[in-house]
Amino acid sequence: MVTRVQTVAFQGIDAVLVDVQVQVAPGLPAFNIVGLPDKAVAESKERVRAALIASGLSLPPKRITINLAPADLPKEGSHYDLPIALGLMGAIGAVASDAVQNFLVLGELALDGRISAVSGTLPAAIAANSHDMGIICPAQSGPEAAWAGEEIEIIAVPNLLALANHLSGHQLAARPIAAKYSTTKNLANLDEIRGQEVARRVLEIAAAGGHNMLMIGPPGSGKSMLAARLPSILPPLNPREMLDVSMIRSIAGELSGGQISDQRPFRNPHHSASMAALVGGGLKVRPGEVSLAHNGVLFLDELPEFSPQVIDSLRQPLEAGETSIARANARITYPARFQLVAAMNPCKCGMAGTPGHTCRRGDRCAGDYQARISGPFLDRIDLRIDVPAVSARDMIGRSKSESSQQVAKRVNMARKLQHERFLSHGVFDVHTNAAASPSLIEKIAAPDKESQNLLLAAAEKFSLSARAYHRVLKVARTLADLGGAKNISRPHVAEALSYRLNIPFS
Repeated sequence: MVTRVQTVAFQGIDAVLVDVQVQVAPGLPAFNIVGLPDKAVAESKERVRAALIASGLSLPPKRITINLAPADLPKEGSHYDLPIALGLMGAIGAVASDAVQNFLVLGELALDGRISAVSGTLPAAIAANSHDMGIICPAQSGPEAAWAGEEIEIIAVPNLLALANHLSGHQLAARPIAAKYSTTKNLANLDEIRGQEVARRVLEIAAAGGHNMLMIGPPGSGKSMLAARLPSILPPLNPREMLDVSMIRSIAGELSGGQISDQRPFRNPHHSASMAALVGGGLKVRPGEVSLAHNGVLFLDELPEFSPQVIDSLRQPLEAGETSIARANARITYPARFQLVAAMNPCKCGMAGTPGHTCRRGDRCAGDYQARISGPFLDRIDLRIDVPAVSARDMIGRSKSESSQQVAKRVNMARKLQHERFLSHGVFDVHTNAAASPSLIEKIAAPDKESQNLLLAAAEKFSLSARAYHRVLKVARTLADLGGAKNISRPHVAEALSYRLNIPFS
């Protein structure tokens, strides 16, 4: 007789059903796990055996075979412990064999029978709900699973003994309550920035349209401070975005206590980050910083200090909004629609272009340093600005600038206009101008003849690529939205070009 328990394997943020088949048959004592298990799954037999003994059960001296079907799907992680243990308990009669047939099961076992929290509980619970099943998970993961819906049945218990008591009806476990919802608060405020009026303006444009941004300036000019205040003017996540972000964080094991938030992610990796850390991958494929920044901001400080190969690996996610990790036996895709904000010094010594300073290596200092950033990568940056050093006059005796709350109101209004415009064109999955396709932006931008002539003249003079042409249109459309203008005019195009080409307004 074969006892079956359902669990999941994770492919990206998708949970694929896995059938755990348990057979206890006559023969020489053995405990085998088949079905492409990794090292963590293969070692689960020792954890399962010890946990059952600690719970007052023992395995019979027979031949035990565990098959994880489909057999050609790689199985990774320690969450297979609990379904294997439940299957064995059903096979030896410790629990009714049909008690868990309508549940997805996942959890890691300790040697004393406790059930430890595992990553991926939220996407597993959503998969269970979509298949009209309940979920059995660790008590620590219960608040996370509860976000999948009120109609899903959840059994969240601390140990194997409590689970057996619940399934037999002796001591029922209470349904967990969804973790407390966290709202945006305690963010750094824009009114702390002194001077830098142009940089503040560009930061507002970037927030309103979701545009990528590059700041170039000497040390101490406030580049990192500006970037850190971007989340304070971004609108909160909508329910769909919040779910996507939480699922990625759950897979990565970063959803602490099951608590989700409407605050947009802000990721700030160190420049020593590897390609796998940034775009995802590794021996056991995990989401990288670009996916953890999905629907939020990825800030790369000291951009040229990153490896050139690592920087160029961002080109595909920036364009496609997802990152695909190919392996010999699998291809995994994670969502990665993020807003890139980068900062860099103008040269290695950091002071090129500063009045009264001359680099000892001359122009070569700045040229070599900036050459670490490839042209194709820069072509994906919508807004490029110089951030000059702040003078003492700006720091002393100056009243506070506009607060984040004031700027956020204009940003929210502009984003609302964009969302309504996209809905009117029958597009429901695009929320910002930066995310619009070339064909769509040509429809919604529609510059007048004077603006079109200016844009064409700039494209010919500065050899703008087709991508650059459309990105200038997107920025111009955002500028018009911030100004409440229905159509794009020449000043909008001129300002958009000035930010891309880093030239004065024309």
